[in-house]
Order: sequence, then C-alpha cells, then structure tokens
Amino acid sequence: MDTLIKQYDWVRLTRESLFQYCETMTPEEYIQELKGFGWGSIRNLHAHVAECYHYWLGHFALKNDMTPVEPHHVNNVQEMRQVFEGVNNLTREFLQKFEGKWGLALTRRRHDEEATFTILWLYTHTITHEFHHKGQIVSMGRQLGHIPPDTDLIEPVKD
Repeated sequence: MDTLIKQYDWVRLTRESLFQYCETMTPEEYIQELKGFGWGSIRNLHAHVAECYHYWLGHFALKNDMTPVEPHHVNNVQEMRQVFEGVNNLTREFLQKFEGKWGLALTRRRHDEEATFTILWLYTHTITHEFHHKGQIVSMGRQLGHIPPDTDLIEPVKD
C-alpha cells in the first residue's frame, strides 16, 4: 500500500474523532458564530477545510469542476460527514491518479498568474491545513463548554 494512502487513512481516523466530539454539541452550537475565530463557526471551518481539498486536489490538480461547499446548506455534523465522504472520494482519486508521481509539478493559472506546485506539496498542504483548523475547532468547542478528547493524530493499529 502506498505510504500517502496509509497516511490519509490516519487523517480520516483523526477526523472521525473530531466528528464524534462535534456530535456531543447541539446542532445550534455546531453552527453558532463565535467571536475571535476566522470563519465564525465550527460548521464554517469544516466547510472551509473541505473547500481546501476541493480547490487544491480537485480543481488545481485534477482539473475537476467542483461545486463549492455552502456552509449554510449544512445544518449538522451528519450532513458535514456527507460532505467529507466526497472529500474522501476526491482524495482517493487524487492519490490513485498521481501515485508514485509525487515530484510532478503542475502549473495552472491562479489569481491571474501562473502557479506551480508539486503533487506532494498539494497533498501536504491540504492535510496540514485540515490539522491547523482541527485545533481551532477544538478551541471553539472548549469555548462552548465541551471538553475535547485527544484529537492529535490517531495512533494507527499495528499492521
């Protein structure tokens, strides 16, 4: 099994623990706007994370037409889980298409300029971006009175 596919499995396990944490909140808390956090609510941050995968892996790398995630159309954690099922499918497609081509550089137009990124950079950016915002989601949950579990990278089961 490819190393990056296995790594994404760990990301998904960690994301699952975060979803379970968010399920301890009411739907109102999940969408509640909190001051001092970019993107405003936990739901909006989750949507932003999904959008990062859509943009970099789907649009930039795979040249897919991607439908934006509209946060106000997602009302609870279960609906956000469905959004991330699409992210999982997109990431699998990306990893399969570019397997073994991690140094391949792609050049595309971005903000009216040429931008070049390697496949490995695109993948690394999306997962580190998710973990950055995972920390913010945990902090927002604390502000709402919810004690989070350990949401660091889940230790994998020994193969």
